[in-house]
Amino acid sequence: MALVLPDTTWIERGARRRAGAEAVALGRSRALVVTDAFIASSGVAGEVGDGLLDAGLAVAVFDGVEPDPTDAAVDEGRAALNAHEADVVVAVGGGSALDAAKMIAARGANPGPLRQYMGYQQLAGAGLPVIAIPTTAGTGAEATRVVVITDTSTDTKLMLLDDRLCPTVALVDVELSATMPRPLTAHVGVDTLTHGIEAYVSAKATAETDPLALACVRRCGEHLEAAWRDGSDLEARAGMARAAYEGGAAFANASVCLVHGMSRPLGAVFHVPHGLSNAVLLPAVTAFSLPGAPGRYAEVARTLGLAGGGASDGGPTSDEEAGRALLRGLGELNERLEVPRLRDLPGVTREAFDAALPKMASDALDSGSPDRNPVVPTAAQIEDLYRAAW
Repeated sequence: MALVLPDTTWIERGARRRAGAEAVALGRSRALVVTDAFIASSGVAGEVGDGLLDAGLAVAVFDGVEPDPTDAAVDEGRAALNAHEADVVVAVGGGSALDAAKMIAARGANPGPLRQYMGYQQLAGAGLPVIAIPTTAGTGAEATRVVVITDTSTDTKLMLLDDRLCPTVALVDVELSATMPRPLTAHVGVDTLTHGIEAYVSAKATAETDPLALACVRRCGEHLEAAWRDGSDLEARAGMARAAYEGGAAFANASVCLVHGMSRPLGAVFHVPHGLSNAVLLPAVTAFSLPGAPGRYAEVARTLGLAGGGASDGGPTSDEEAGRALLRGLGELNERLEVPRLRDLPGVTREAFDAALPKMASDALDSGSPDRNPVVPTAAQIEDLYRAAW
């Protein structure tokens, strides 16, 4: 199986400065920088734009991407692209900015309601090339052929997976993630770990995706807590930046599973950021899924260093012991990283949460991701898992 990945990837300090040269190498002359208001105000998007100008490109900026991007924002971005007559999209930001940019680039060849393209390989045509510059080490969107966009007419998150959504160039600059605050570092870091785990236990995992998934898991075990403790630790930041890319590459080719299936409705209904919703759900969903792939989850535990794998570390542990160690370890990791529970989130009342359970469970199943889970749940079981995360 051939993996779908960006044609060109740079993972290094200062990678953002390659944007102009990469755009020129693609034969492009007019760039639309897609970002959000915060990244625009921070100066990062402006620096990237200046580099594009220095390389001889005409540049316009669209900074209207919000957290959990909507179909309306995508269409606003497409209007900005058309007005500038852009022939390349440069995405700068977290997963929301990168997802929006990928869809903005593809929208010209895929008009009409976005819902009609929901699912796997449904796009009608290819879009413009995208140069992706992530500012967070978490989503892996720079390496994926996936976007998640909120349909404002139904208040649901649409997942679109298509080879033509993969960025052409990924510029992973480890300096950029060093500005992430502690909570964001924790949330997107556990999101990265979730990508590695779900890609490895997915029903669509392959011999090609397994090494990427386990490499992501191993780097998270080595670097996540260090990056959270000290944001200026560039070695830890670099480790997590690479883990995010590997996790994105793995799940984009093997699929995510139940955590993501449940995370999207939670974000759509209660506007919980994607990384945080994944982090909150991971322990409970892993406990539910463990019986369906005990050997795979045991390997995750050993890769994280939570269970022995040989004589050098105290002798091998059984898959059953390793699975129990993984469940303990994931819960304790969230505690150490101060990841809140759902009941601690502002704006999420128990009354509203209980009322939303049937819709969230139905939307989770409709996404298709739970079908790849080691244990495929019913709607009632998904409702119970939401309650367990409360």
